[in-house]
Amino acid sequence: MKETKIVELVIADDSQELAIDAISLVHSPAIESDFVFFGKEKNNLTFAKVDEEKRMLVSPALIPNKQIFRYDPNTDSDYYVFFSKATVAKASELYLKHNNHHKATHEHNERVSGVLTVESWIKEGDSDKSKLYGFDLPNGTWFVKMKIENEELWQKIKAGELKGLSIEGYFTNKFEQMQKKEFTTEEVRTALRELLSVQKVELAIIDDLKKDVETARKQVEGAERLHKAAEKDDAEINKLASEYIALEAKADKMRKETRDLIKFGKENIKEAKSLLSKSKKTASTIEQQLKELGLDNKVISKELSEIDQLNSILKSLDFAFLDDLPF
Repeated sequence: MKETKIVELVIADDSQELAIDAISLVHSPAIESDFVFFGKEKNNLTFAKVDEEKRMLVSPALIPNKQIFRYDPNTDSDYYVFFSKATVAKASELYLKHNNHHKATHEHNERVSGVLTVESWIKEGDSDKSKLYGFDLPNGTWFVKMKIENEELWQKIKAGELKGLSIEGYFTNKFEQMQKKEFTTEEVRTALRELLSVQKVELAIIDDLKKDVETARKQVEGAERLHKAAEKDDAEINKLASEYIALEAKADKMRKETRDLIKFGKENIKEAKSLLSKSKKTASTIEQQLKELGLDNKVISKELSEIDQLNSILKSLDFAFLDDLPF
């Protein structure tokens, strides 16, 4: 499949005066954008109501980077042309600079009178007034507002026979112009400085990238160390938790056993005290009877001494220390 050539058109240095020689009112504008007009009849503007016929129209004259179809009969080939933002801006300036605002044609043929450009501007942002006229075109678009005093043309505009604008001027292929141009030594030096500047910027960006990667590597290594330490701490915590659970179970068992021992010990003390009290009374009775019979009480002295000794031991076994235990 044959590729269609796309050519950027620029204003030739030797024909700036003729860059935009005139603006033509046409039925099919090459930039594929119709103009809007307003008069006392109902018009295609939605933002305003006009009280009297003003015979004005607003339209884009050039749209940056808009591909425009062309046919070259010499080579029997189709191609597209476009204008950069810079070229569009320069063309609008030269159009006014060389007083071409009063020059107009009809369908690129005869010159017509009674057509005057009264406003010219470049769209520079979303708040541009071109939106008030219903246009939504890219920044850098060149707009014009024209006063139509030519009755025949105005009737054709209202009838829809004329729908847009098309510029007339002298442009050249940018690539061919650069090939023909002889660059001065200073221009060559400037181009080299710009190239070296770009290379320095690119190298600086690469250096910054290397530093960022190195910093990221150190941060990742640090994160790995912290992760390993956290894993180790987690294992230790789990181990201690397991040991704590085991100790808690062991402590519960010991608490139960201790409670049982205390209960059994207290019961033994109670029974021992009761037996010793009974034994003491019995021994005292026997001792009294022996005295009454004039017999020696040495027979039970050993038992009496042992009873006293056992009572002394019982007094030391009151389990008072158990009051401080946590159960």
